[in-house]
Amino acid sequence: SQVIVVSFVQRMPALEYPVGVLGQPWGADERNAWLARQSVKRSYSTEVLQKLEALKEHFDVQSYGSLPHDAERYPLFAVKSRNWDPNKPCVLVTGGVHGYETSGVQGALLFLQTEAKKYCENFNFLVAPCVSPWGYETIQRWNPEAVDPNRSFRTDGTAQEAIALMKFIESMKVDQWMCHIDLHETTDSDKLEFRPARAARDGQLTYDDHIPDGFYLVANSENPQLEWQSAMIQKVSQVTHIAPGDDKGQILGAPVEPEGVISFPAKSLGLCMSLTNAKYATTTEVYPDSPNANDDLCNSAQVATVVGALDYIVQQELTKGADVVDGKRTSAAKVMKSIKKRPASSGVSKKPSTVLRRPAAAYKRPAKA
Repeated sequence: SQVIVVSFVQRMPALEYPVGVLGQPWGADERNAWLARQSVKRSYSTEVLQKLEALKEHFDVQSYGSLPHDAERYPLFAVKSRNWDPNKPCVLVTGGVHGYETSGVQGALLFLQTEAKKYCENFNFLVAPCVSPWGYETIQRWNPEAVDPNRSFRTDGTAQEAIALMKFIESMKVDQWMCHIDLHETTDSDKLEFRPARAARDGQLTYDDHIPDGFYLVANSENPQLEWQSAMIQKVSQVTHIAPGDDKGQILGAPVEPEGVISFPAKSLGLCMSLTNAKYATTTEVYPDSPNANDDLCNSAQVATVVGALDYIVQQELTKGADVVDGKRTSAAKVMKSIKKRPASSGVSKKPSTVLRRPAAAYKRPAKA
C-alpha cells in the first residue's frame, strides 16, 4: 500500500503556553490545569439533542452510551434509517469527532433534515452527529483528558468518545460498509490555540502554522478512491471554494492530487474514517473563517459532500446489474431522477443558524496564570 509521509512545511517556534513548561510534556497536573481552564459556552441539549427529537418522526434515534465525564449531561446518540435491510449498502456519517468543529455537527443534522430521506430507499444510514459532546459545549478539539478523539480510533486508543463509537459500530454487525464520511473543519483557531496547545502538551518546540484557504478532503492513502473524492469536490465547488495547494502543490505537507484532495494513512493515525471497512471513506475539511463563508454555507458544504458521495455510488455501484427501484432494473439516470423526486424530511428550519461559533479572536494568547 502507498505510504504518505507528512512533513509540515510551515513551522512556528512554540511560545510559552498558559499551562506547563516550554519543552516539557504534560503530566497529570498539567492536564488537570488545562481542564480547569475549560468552560461550557453553548448547549449540547439545545443545539443537538432537541434537533434529534424532531428527527424521530422519520428515523430511529438510538442511544449508544454516555461520556463518563458527565453521563447525564452527555448522552451519546446515533440516527438510524428505518426498515434496515441487510441487502442494502450501509452508509455511516459521523460529525463532531472534534467537538469545536461546528459544521461537522450541524451539517450532519442538516443532512438528516433535508436529504437523507430521499436516499433511504437505496441505502441504510447510520449518522452519529455529535461524537464529542463535551468538546461541542466547550468548543474544544480535545476531550476532558486532553486527548484528541480523532487519533484514538485504534485498539490502543484512550478517548472515551472513540471507544464508545467503536463498540457501537461493532454491535451493528455490518459485514461490509459501503461508505463512511467523517465531517470536520479546519479553522483559524487551529493555529491560534489548538496547535500551540498540542505543542505544549507534547513538549514540542515548534508547531505547524498553515491553514488552507477553502474546502478540501482527506482520503485514506491505503484506499484513496480518488474518482469518488473528485466527485465530491465537484459537488462542493458549487457551494464554496476549494482550497488550492501551496507553492509546492501541497496542503498540510501532503501532495494535492487531484484538486482539493490529500491523503493520509488513516489506520495508523487512528482517524475516525478508518473506523469501518468501508469501500469509500473520506474526511471533510470545511474552512469557516474565510471572508466568503458563513455558518449556513459551511453546513451546506457538508451536506453537498454527502450528497455527492451518494450520487456517485448510485451511479457506479447500485446500477451495475442490481435491481434498485421498485424491484426493476433501471439506469443510473432513472435512479437519480427517482431520488430527486422523493420528498425531503420535514422539520428543517429556514432561519439562519444561531449556533455559537467561537471567534478566532477569542484565542488570543492569555497571560500565564
